[in-house]
Amino acid sequence: MTALTPSQTPAWLALEAHARATATLHTRALFDADPQRFSRMHAELPGLLFDYSKHAVTAETMALLQDLARERGVPEARAAMLRGDAINVTEHRAVLHTALRAQSDTGLVVDGQPVYPLVQAELAKMQALSERLGRGELLGHTGEPITDIVNIGIGGSDLGPVMVSEALRPFWREGLRAHFVSNVDGADLTGVLGRVRAATTLFLIASKTFTTDETLTNAHSARAWLLHQLGAGPEAVAKHFVALSTNTAGVVEFGIDPANMLEFWDWVGGRYSLWSAIGTSLACVLGMEHFDALLAGAADVDAHFRDAPLDQNIPVLMALLGVFHHNFRGAATHAVLPYDQHLHRFPAYLQQADMESNGKRVRRSGEDVVGYETGPVVWGEPGTNGQHAFYQLLHQGTGVVPADFLVAARSQCPLGRHHDKLVANCFAQTEALMRGRTLAEARAELRSSGLPPDEVERLAPHKVFPGNRSTSTFLYEQLDPRTLGRLIALYEHKIFVQGVIWDVNSYDQMGVELGKQLAKAILPELDGQGEVLGHDASTAALITRYRDLRRG
Repeated sequence: MTALTPSQTPAWLALEAHARATATLHTRALFDADPQRFSRMHAELPGLLFDYSKHAVTAETMALLQDLARERGVPEARAAMLRGDAINVTEHRAVLHTALRAQSDTGLVVDGQPVYPLVQAELAKMQALSERLGRGELLGHTGEPITDIVNIGIGGSDLGPVMVSEALRPFWREGLRAHFVSNVDGADLTGVLGRVRAATTLFLIASKTFTTDETLTNAHSARAWLLHQLGAGPEAVAKHFVALSTNTAGVVEFGIDPANMLEFWDWVGGRYSLWSAIGTSLACVLGMEHFDALLAGAADVDAHFRDAPLDQNIPVLMALLGVFHHNFRGAATHAVLPYDQHLHRFPAYLQQADMESNGKRVRRSGEDVVGYETGPVVWGEPGTNGQHAFYQLLHQGTGVVPADFLVAARSQCPLGRHHDKLVANCFAQTEALMRGRTLAEARAELRSSGLPPDEVERLAPHKVFPGNRSTSTFLYEQLDPRTLGRLIALYEHKIFVQGVIWDVNSYDQMGVELGKQLAKAILPELDGQGEVLGHDASTAALITRYRDLRRG
């Protein structure tokens, strides 16, 4: 007998019926009817509040969503992940980024190896490197102390470290600077090389497999630049290159001494790897004590995710609300809107974490996803800049975009009333998105400004806001390393729960492979002279036109 798809199960069908029955409910009316709504619709960690009371949901909605989580086996899947089962079914791997930030030895063993000692050994290497840098003892080929770290990676080997380094820029150590190169576009690498000196630069080559074409292309070019600038031979590489990888043979082939290699393991997915050796740039520029605090914050959430009941479990609530809006209310996208300039790379980081994890059309069994949508498009920008860009669509567009707002009670960079104004805008936007403005309210406001009746009637429809736009608000004390670790881990576990509900493998990324394979076939043709064969007419014409334009 064929198993039911997620959209055929009793809990899913009950939610479909509930969504139809509550389609006309307005959140403004829900608040008016229940003065205690906030008290029942928020959850907390120490120093962090998650307010979901402005979502267009009722207590019944949340109960039905929790039924769906139980029906889809979320508690059992959570336990399987945390104990190291091979839940990455296509690659037969455990998924244990949580083990990278464990605060004590839980006895976890994978492939016969105790995990905690492995992780602690690599953290000790990161600490040793960080401390030598901090003391000015790490010297380059010419004997000068290293002052600049250049991380060369892409995807998970770049997005996480970039985001965290920017988010925690006020915590950077004096005298050390971090730079990041990811794009194979030569402008990315040359821009960074123009800001550093070869004699005082350490390159971190971050690649899980050490076969990623973009990363190795940039790494080879960086090595050539370094040796040219120093007028040195290959012996200088040992003083200026460190590898972050699982592939010792590839590291040696590149020319890096294995003694200059920090390792992680195949049970660490690339987009979940900033907690591992991939975070070495962070340990260097922030100091190990701040990197340890980042890990501790994530461990706080791991414990909360493991132990909190579903109705108080923040990542589970985040996931279920997202499923409701995406699958039962038709919201195709989800916005992440940090009211913190230092989090300007957080939406981009979450794009990979979410869309590469759950952007799948095949279920774990190999059958097609039928009858429901999987991962939404994730996007966003910091406030208040976004208010002057795309909030028009959020407020009055024909589509509904659920959104997360993130804001701190204390600024990293206090300046006059700046932070109060930032927070006021954040809270005002969530209230406006929830409440909206009725036609009667628009007319009254226009009349109060002294406009004649005909102008009131002409303008009033344009000033109506439908409201009922669902938002979550994360309010925390300050964006410090521990808080940032918590925020990242909350979204990691949200993504996991949604993958379980949608029955997809959140831990492979086969959708990135085909384009890379075709690029390898096209690359040699770009230098050719003859007829381009074996491609569709568009691709063949583009290759031919590129050749012509390049020749001038």
